[in-house]
Amino acid sequence: MTYKSQAISVLLLLCTSAALAEEIEWQFDGWAGPSFPVKVYRPDDAGPETKIMVVMHGNSRDVERYYSDWKALGEKLGLIVVVPEFSTGDFKGAARYNFGHVFEPNSTKQRPKELWTFSAIEPMFDEVVARVGGAQKTYMIYGHSAGSQFVHRYLYYMPDARVSRYFAANAGWYTLPVADFDYPYGLPKSGLDDTSLPGIFAKPLVILLGREDTDEKDESLRRTPEANKQGPNRLARGLTMYRVSKQRAEELGLEFNWQMVFVKGADHDNAKMAPAAATLAVQQ
Repeated sequence: MTYKSQAISVLLLLCTSAALAEEIEWQFDGWAGPSFPVKVYRPDDAGPETKIMVVMHGNSRDVERYYSDWKALGEKLGLIVVVPEFSTGDFKGAARYNFGHVFEPNSTKQRPKELWTFSAIEPMFDEVVARVGGAQKTYMIYGHSAGSQFVHRYLYYMPDARVSRYFAANAGWYTLPVADFDYPYGLPKSGLDDTSLPGIFAKPLVILLGREDTDEKDESLRRTPEANKQGPNRLARGLTMYRVSKQRAEELGLEFNWQMVFVKGADHDNAKMAPAAATLAVQQ
């Protein structure tokens, strides 16, 4: 083979390799609720079993920022990254996003399950697998801030979801798995009770906490009496969630597969939290 033909072969190989990396964007309408945009990054050399990470944005609904943070990690670590956008138009407020739109407004009456925001994730995952030509049977799900609230309640309300690992990063406050407070702060009036706890505690949840996420004056930090009982800031409230849950599981003699992981130097910033989650994801 001549030098020229060798050079052409190398160039073709590089072009083929580069073509394997792919960005996909479409309007997902494969469920009973409103359609919404989805962005996917498929890294170089992704195969039919490459791990999929679904990323739930925060209250800012800043999909581009979350996508940018996670695309870089997907590229570096070989993860397929999926970022859906739940806009304030169709998913206004905490009830429709953070709480999964399980209940009618200002009511304890549950909506039809197929209309819960939670119910969009599983069919979206199926479409992602089809679009990337994969054969994945499970996915991971990560959320930061409001997205973290979505993730831990998704674990509660969708027990059959095909999630291999949940990452709840820097939630502002939590639905504690106790009977001390009414929903959304505890289980009473949630439609869940102690019979749900074995499945909840057995799930592989990582409560991911920024060591510096301690701002008690943050304007977006909920300060109701119930939230304040969880702690003065997000770090303290995450510690409360883990401690109370572990204690409850031990009291009931239940398997407990949750972890608490601290991220040194991280405040309330997805870009500082996401690398820790991504690293744990590929070590699974």
